[in-house]
Amino acid sequence: MTVNEAVAQRINALLRERGMTQYRLEQKSCIQHGSMQCIMNGRNKTVTLSTVIMIARGFDISLIEFFDDPVFTSEELEVE
Repeated sequence: MTVNEAVAQRINALLRERGMTQYRLEQKSCIQHGSMQCIMNGRNKTVTLSTVIMIARGFDISLIEFFDDPVFTSEELEVE
């Protein structure tokens, strides 16, 4: 699994947990719809740290809370 896929998976999990739509997250995080679609559909090969910070803020969580998930500690996570 790539880092981008892990980020997308984490976003999906948080959206489900919070009963939040992707559109609402885009509004709260100030990320354009097209950019979020690229992340979620795997068209984006690299997600920047600043983008992840914006996403975490959109969820009203810290960056540490965002990355506190087994998907990011997997030995199979591909780092390019």
